[in-house]
Amino acid sequence: MAKLLLVLCFLLLRHVLANVEKTIFVAPPAELPPQDASIDNLLLTRLSEQHPSVRTALNASFPTEANPKGTETWMLLEGLHPQKRYEVRICWAATQPTSFWIYTHPISTAFESPNLLTSLSAYSYARHEQLSSDDRQSLHLRKADLISTDSTFLFLQIFAAADYFSLNETLMEIVPPVAVDVILDPYVFNIFPRSLLPTGLYLLVIASGAWFLSGRISRLLVGQPPDPPGKSLEKIN
Repeated sequence: MAKLLLVLCFLLLRHVLANVEKTIFVAPPAELPPQDASIDNLLLTRLSEQHPSVRTALNASFPTEANPKGTETWMLLEGLHPQKRYEVRICWAATQPTSFWIYTHPISTAFESPNLLTSLSAYSYARHEQLSSDDRQSLHLRKADLISTDSTFLFLQIFAAADYFSLNETLMEIVPPVAVDVILDPYVFNIFPRSLLPTGLYLLVIASGAWFLSGRISRLLVGQPPDPPGKSLEKIN
């Protein structure tokens, strides 16, 4: 029993030391990238049902008048099924206090909006200067193998703003990148995330076992005859 309590306390501590920000959306109708726009050349990190998560470091900065939500990062959600519900989560350690904002944009909307297109282009140009050939190869390996014509793409826009105060002047001048897990989680029957399916089945088994066990115990208690008066006195003596 003591070991079980210790394990539960450890799990609770791990939960407290982690933060989660998420957005829930329904994939729009099928839309493939325009033929005159090369998605591969943007060098964006890809998320799909084949590659649903990535562990990376996102740049962050303190909010300013020009950038009230900090620094932005762009990713690509590909091979999504239209009208299917999805969830994108960002998980990071509480030791790096950060505020995140997550937005999804259809491909056509991003290319038709001057503000979004300018932001996306600036991020892509910076990626071309920063990424090595090995980094580009790893991005290519994350490309979904099978993408049908009835699937859709979305751009994922993430803002990260530092949310802390420190007496360390270096930390106040240079915000370190935030270690995060970005997760694309499809919903089962558009009801609950697929990642929670094992937990849901576990709780269902526990609840069913508890229900049958409680019924058996109650029948045993109801069917047990009361002790006769003389036997009760013998127990007292």
